[in-house]
Amino acid sequence: MRIDAHQHFWKYNQKDYSWIDDSMRMIKKDFLPQHLIPELTNEGFEGSISVQARQTLQETRWLLELSNNNDFIKGVVGWVDLKSRHVRSDLLHFSKHSKFVGVRHVVHDEEDDAFMLDRDFLRGISYLRDYNLTYDFLLFPQHLPIASRVASMFPEQRFVLDHISKPLIKQKIFEPWADDIKELAGLPNVFCKLSGMVTEADWVNWQPEDFYPFLDVVVRAFGIDRVMIGSDWPVCLLAGSYSKVMSVVFKYISKLSAFERNSILGNNCERFYLNRD
Repeated sequence: MRIDAHQHFWKYNQKDYSWIDDSMRMIKKDFLPQHLIPELTNEGFEGSISVQARQTLQETRWLLELSNNNDFIKGVVGWVDLKSRHVRSDLLHFSKHSKFVGVRHVVHDEEDDAFMLDRDFLRGISYLRDYNLTYDFLLFPQHLPIASRVASMFPEQRFVLDHISKPLIKQKIFEPWADDIKELAGLPNVFCKLSGMVTEADWVNWQPEDFYPFLDVVVRAFGIDRVMIGSDWPVCLLAGSYSKVMSVVFKYISKLSAFERNSILGNNCERFYLNRD
């Protein structure tokens, strides 16, 4: 099964999506399951993982409701306040839904780069394994050393790095990002999504080859069995069509064996998010 490991839905309004500025006008509209289905079908994907875009419990409830009515949504990575004294009850409530597979916090928007080392946040992370839930790291490169510290504290917890941590692809700057990726990848409980890269490049003039050196670093560090393809739709539309964006990874892995390609295109995602026994 091919699975897009990272996509979003929203009913656009300025208050909830204030991060969508005037340079992103083209995504200031609704993006719902009926808009994604043709894109998935055209590229041979049978499912997706829907990831939170708002930091509210309402967002998690809404995504789970969408998943009830759309079989192609294989899992939901929602949001709960991991620092809340009610976090256990929230996790218990949502984990009763079979498609609630993980949690994400928009760490790269926090003022404190060491946000994840907050005692209450770490306590919340410590509860995730009790409910068989994953955690998505949404970071900038400067957060990678802290992510390594957090992941090392919880060796039995499954983590995945979104968007290869948004390196400076347009500027072709590799360090210290590359060394920090290698450190994080040294922890076997951490996976990585090959996603969100095109919006870190020149939106108009990028070429697939612009990403290959960055993909080389990630794939060599994590290995074939811990990376997964993701579109970051609809954000990716800022820099190209769904087909064009996904073709970056398709072309990059074209010389791999069928088994290796299938691992990156779906099997690793299924193993990480959906095989929860």
